[in-house]
Amino acid sequence: MAALTVYNVNLELNSNKNAHNTSYYDSSDLILRRAQPFFITLTCNRALQSGDNITFIAQTGPRPSDSDGTRRVFDLSNSGSDSSSWSAVLQSSDSSTLSISISTTSDSIVGLYSLSAQIVSNGSSSSFTLGNFILLFNAWASGDDVYMSGAAERNEYVLNEAGLVFVGSATNFGSRGWDYGQFEQGILNIILKLQDSSIEYRRDAAADVARRNDPKYVSRVLSAMVNSNDDQGVVLGRWDGNYSDGVSPSAWNGSIALLRRWNSSGPVRYGQCWVFAGVLCTALRALGIPARMITNFESAHDTDRNLSVDQYFDKYGKSLGGADSVWNFHVWDECWFTRPDLGPNYNGWQIVDATPQEPSGGIFRLGPTSRRAVKEGDIDLVYDGPFVYSETNADRYEWIQYDDGTMKKVYSDTRSVGQYTSTKAVGSFGRVDVTNNYKYPEGSAEERQVYQKARGRLSRGAQFGSMSSSHTSLQSRVQTVGAVKPTFSGKFEVVGALEVGKDVNLNLILKNEASDSKTVKVAINATAIVYTNKPVNEILNTSQSVSLGPNEEKAASLKITYAQYDRLLTEDNMIKMSAVCQDDKQGELLVTETLTLKSPPLLIKFIGQHVEGKPLMVDIQFANPLKVEVKDCVLVVEGSGLLREPLEVKTPSLRPNQRSRIQFDIIPYRPNVRQLLCNLSSNLFTNIKGGQDLNVAAH
Repeated sequence: MAALTVYNVNLELNSNKNAHNTSYYDSSDLILRRAQPFFITLTCNRALQSGDNITFIAQTGPRPSDSDGTRRVFDLSNSGSDSSSWSAVLQSSDSSTLSISISTTSDSIVGLYSLSAQIVSNGSSSSFTLGNFILLFNAWASGDDVYMSGAAERNEYVLNEAGLVFVGSATNFGSRGWDYGQFEQGILNIILKLQDSSIEYRRDAAADVARRNDPKYVSRVLSAMVNSNDDQGVVLGRWDGNYSDGVSPSAWNGSIALLRRWNSSGPVRYGQCWVFAGVLCTALRALGIPARMITNFESAHDTDRNLSVDQYFDKYGKSLGGADSVWNFHVWDECWFTRPDLGPNYNGWQIVDATPQEPSGGIFRLGPTSRRAVKEGDIDLVYDGPFVYSETNADRYEWIQYDDGTMKKVYSDTRSVGQYTSTKAVGSFGRVDVTNNYKYPEGSAEERQVYQKARGRLSRGAQFGSMSSSHTSLQSRVQTVGAVKPTFSGKFEVVGALEVGKDVNLNLILKNEASDSKTVKVAINATAIVYTNKPVNEILNTSQSVSLGPNEEKAASLKITYAQYDRLLTEDNMIKMSAVCQDDKQGELLVTETLTLKSPPLLIKFIGQHVEGKPLMVDIQFANPLKVEVKDCVLVVEGSGLLREPLEVKTPSLRPNQRSRIQFDIIPYRPNVRQLLCNLSSNLFTNIKGGQDLNVAAH
């Protein structure tokens, strides 16, 4: 009898991908999820006989090893084995075909595998290459570290390509779309390449691949690789407002173009926090790790690990900078998996951050940090607990420095850092507030108790003073005087709409809280800032005196004309207002407010049926609200499942108050909820965002 020979291999691509929830990947590769059987069919020269033995070999990485788990060897049998090892079971056979199910384990290494068969038959041995497959984490499998029990949550955090990021300030925030595009052509392979470009892989490729069964390890490596600081990763960050030798961070609508550009030519210029978070979320979802973007408003950057931030101003209210800062918002990611290294209390959402703020273990990365550990003040647990804790719950101090070098602490606050922490809702484009998942309610006894617990868990070498380490020498050189508590209060109040192209009107409301009259000297500063609160261009510096009778409240009006701020705004459209107020008894008050001006809207609608494979008309309208002509208008439109490449449309100049209308057809090529994202730039407006979601029916 002839030896058993394999003539043909059918990897059952479509049925396997459907069963493994990977059919959305725009790829001809067999993409599978671990801890779930898949099926192959072998066509042979004859029927399988009792003396025939088939052994399968699955290998991944540069030096496959049984001991590392990068090489799996298992025999074909008639019954399954336990779930702790890979197995192959004969499901059925006839005169020439074998239907076989192959099962992987829940701790299998994630990545690209080769599959082959060794057949011993009729006294001879032969090998056959069966093909390749990509193995992913499996949020559907209860034994997997990334298991997520809710179907709606799995659909959102693994399968949804349409994201939402919240931006602005705590008093005035909005949202914009982000296209993850994890299923777009080539994206998964780029993520695999990204892993193979890491410092860990270059140091010891075999050891790195052997650890890719652990979502904790994978997410930590990816948080480093999404920024380019140490390892030629995907995105180069920049925050100074000058992006002339690259692409403005605000111009990006999603991860696809960034990843493809990195794949072809290396680190991409430029990104900021939401760009890093968007790309990292794409990478995590592509590999099967549930993930979502998180925005934290009034987000502290505590450089010296003392759980407090110090901010410095001159006597006019202009920021003097400093190592510590409080960003108007910051965006990071959460990913979902167990923490056997910490214990079951710390399972669930883990924080990872690819924005290069501070090094962790010598590399710019952050996490994974257990969100539960942050809330409970267990910041000594790996990784990066003190930094994340400060982002959401640091105490805040503000100082004024005078011409003679003296400094006065005029403000201390335990409540303002970490507000309106937000993420996209499951199954909709709404907002969910997750602030209370990071800390106990501000003002509660639990919040202060946890804060003190966290301080106690800092390393002995940490700084505990309210002055940042970068100001230690300054502190030793100057006389720091105590603040006289003022007997008046103040706040800014916006009058009318905050829109680019219109004057900004606001009042400084001062209230005398004493029974005697007083005169308050007010120094007001308005500065264009980037979202990190970094000052870029001074717009206004003025002063006045306000007389207040006993218990009187009075409004001092202020106008900033469009002509004053026109060419000074950054792309974030933010103005930082500061007022240093001093009464005749040396009581001093610093009043601040961040104004976010809205850009004119893009109006987007769809005309026709939303059906996969059928043409659909898109109608986009934009009006020029200015009193001058707007030139050099360029509209960029994109959306995974709707457009395979970004569509760029140049439009004619717009006269004052003129409306532009653009219409074009798209052909959706994947069903389910989709998001069309638009970016309009011109000589006077930079990166106006618009987006519209639609539900595409399967054909």
